[in-house]
Amino acid sequence: MDKKTEAHGKLYLIPTTLGENEPLEVLPISIKRVIESTDHYIVENEKTARRFIKKISPRKSQPALFIEVLNKYTEPESLPTFLEPCAQGHNIGILSEAGCPGIADPGGEVVKLAHYNGIQVIPLVGPSSIFLALMASGLNGQSFTFNGYLPIDSNERKKAIKLMEKVSKNEHRTQLFMETPYRNDKLLVELLKTLMPDTLLCIAADITLASEYIKTMAVSEWKKNVPDLHKRPTIFLLQG
Repeated sequence: MDKKTEAHGKLYLIPTTLGENEPLEVLPISIKRVIESTDHYIVENEKTARRFIKKISPRKSQPALFIEVLNKYTEPESLPTFLEPCAQGHNIGILSEAGCPGIADPGGEVVKLAHYNGIQVIPLVGPSSIFLALMASGLNGQSFTFNGYLPIDSNERKKAIKLMEKVSKNEHRTQLFMETPYRNDKLLVELLKTLMPDTLLCIAADITLASEYIKTMAVSEWKKNVPDLHKRPTIFLLQG
C-alpha cells in the first residue's frame, strides 16, 4: 500500500523511571538525546509526562510539545490520528506512566498501528519492573508467564492463584503477576493462605528505588515474616 511508504518519522518507545528517582540514574543518555530532539508524544498521563520531560531536558520548551493521551478512556478510532505527525516527517515518542511502553501498558496498540503503516519502531533501553524482578528472583528465567492483574473477585482470584501454581509446578514455569499497590497486602494474605508451603514466592517492591525490597522464600517462611507492601509498587513471582 502506498501509505506504508510515505511515513518518514520514527516511533520511539521511551522508558521512564519506576519511581521518584533521578531519571539519569537509571536511564541511558540516549533517552535524553531522543527527548531533546522530539516534540510529539503519546503518553498515559500528560501531567507526569511533562514533568518527566522537564527533568530530562529542563531547557526544552513545554508549550512547543504536542501531546496525545492514550489510556483506558481513549477511543480506539482516534489512534490512527496519533501517528499522523510521522507522515509529516516528525518523530514521535511513546511514554509509559512507569517503565517500558508496550509492556503491561496500552502503548502496544499504537505500536501495532505503526508497523501496519510502515513506521519504523525503535525501542530504547530502560527499566522494566517485570524483567528486573525476574532477573533478581532466582526463579526460572528460561520459561515464564506474565499474568498481569489477578481477578478482583476473591473466589476467582483464589482459582487463578491455584492454577498458576499448578502450571508452574507441572511445566517448571515462573508465574509473574501484580496488583494495585493499595491492595498488595490483601493479595499477599491470600497468597500465603492459598499456596502450598514449599512453593517459592518472590516479592519485588520499589524496584530501582532507595527502598527496594526483593526477596525469594518458600511460602512457609514468608508466613513467619510478612512484609508491609501497602502502596508500594510490587511484582509477585511464584514457582511451584
